[in-house]
Amino acid sequence: MKKKFYIVAIATLGFLGFANAQNPECNTNLSVYAEHVKVKNYEAAYTPWKMVYDNCPALNKANFVYGEKILKYKIGKATGADKTAFTNDLMALYDASRVHFPTKFDEADVLIDKALLMNKEKLGSDQEIYDILHKAFTEDKENFSNPQALYLYFSLLVDLHKAGAKDLQEVFDTYDDVIEKIGVENKKLTDRITQLIPKEDNGTITSKEKRNLKAYTQNSENYGKIEGSIDAKLGALADCSNLIPLYEKSFEAKKGDITWVKRAVNRIYNKECTDDPMFKKLLDAQLAIEPTADLYVYLGLLENKAGNKNEALSNFNKAIDLESDSTKKSDLLYKVASIYSRTSRSSARSYAQKAIDANSSNGKAYLLIASLYARSANDCGTSAFEKRAIYWKAADVARQAGRVDPSLSGKSSGAVNSYMAKAPSKEMIFSSGMAGKTVTFNCWVGGSVKVPNL
Repeated sequence: MKKKFYIVAIATLGFLGFANAQNPECNTNLSVYAEHVKVKNYEAAYTPWKMVYDNCPALNKANFVYGEKILKYKIGKATGADKTAFTNDLMALYDASRVHFPTKFDEADVLIDKALLMNKEKLGSDQEIYDILHKAFTEDKENFSNPQALYLYFSLLVDLHKAGAKDLQEVFDTYDDVIEKIGVENKKLTDRITQLIPKEDNGTITSKEKRNLKAYTQNSENYGKIEGSIDAKLGALADCSNLIPLYEKSFEAKKGDITWVKRAVNRIYNKECTDDPMFKKLLDAQLAIEPTADLYVYLGLLENKAGNKNEALSNFNKAIDLESDSTKKSDLLYKVASIYSRTSRSSARSYAQKAIDANSSNGKAYLLIASLYARSANDCGTSAFEKRAIYWKAADVARQAGRVDPSLSGKSSGAVNSYMAKAPSKEMIFSSGMAGKTVTFNCWVGGSVKVPNL
């Protein structure tokens, strides 16, 4: 319900334009409580709001948008039976919002509000709260974008699995669905961020665009934090020791289900269980049903591991040629870069850069390049100072990852801090006399960095 509030909050007078002129008492109290809410005087707003809500609930959607704020305030101040009563009132308000304004309040938003309130106030069991979120996710997935709710939905499912109420396959299926949803929502944000970064760099960004950029960045960071929390919640459940037996058990029954096969392949790859024969078995099953671009990346991985470099390269190129969507192509190129990072740093950087060229918000590709530079410290210089200078270059690239994709800001900041700690210290800069000078890298990395001034 919160996201529906922004326009309402700045257009209080607009409420009155929709008021029912046949009920002047309701109109008057609507105006009174709206003014109190504007200055956050929720105590004074309660009585006139209650009068309007009880007698004219369909008068204006402010009854629900502002009513939520008023009741949350009352819940926070109350104890015992009063707290319970106000909580029940808020639960009823959420239901009523869809009755009186079905086009103004999305089903997912209302169900999420109810589930989060139930969870916070310890109402209902884990199963009951999970069922509400599951209904929201399955029936109105498009509007299920609340990061906190996405985490709670998955977290409750894992807890129910551990209690024996849900099977492991359902956990994996829901994990894939939730992570995919996070990716979709974050992509919307990074697309907007990518459009605004050049304006910020050249100083042409407007004040409104600057505020938007800040909001997009914060929201993307939130998705990154939630994704990390979801991965942590999944934890050891997705280890190879659990994955392989599950897929072996289900293979014969599921090998014709392309969605199941593709997700199994992706998970085994992501969890680095690719040495197990089950990986090749699943690849063959997918090859028989639906050869996709991703599939040829995985086949290339196996060829590369076997030392068949030409065959590996052929599969990688086939994968890239098959994919026309720039974002998906970027993801494929990143996967190829990750595979090459174990054997050829220059090839890995080449593919990672191609991934960035295909999608400039691919922060993972920036992080990969940064790690390749950092791993080359001993190969890029003759003196200790020159070798450690590569970490400045690595830090610069890692910093860009968090800028283009704020969901990676935690990983980006961690990498930057690690690299900067390994770069030449102020004492080294002073004793070397290199302050303000340029260090050129005569190795595969190439390029140069300017030494900071003291």
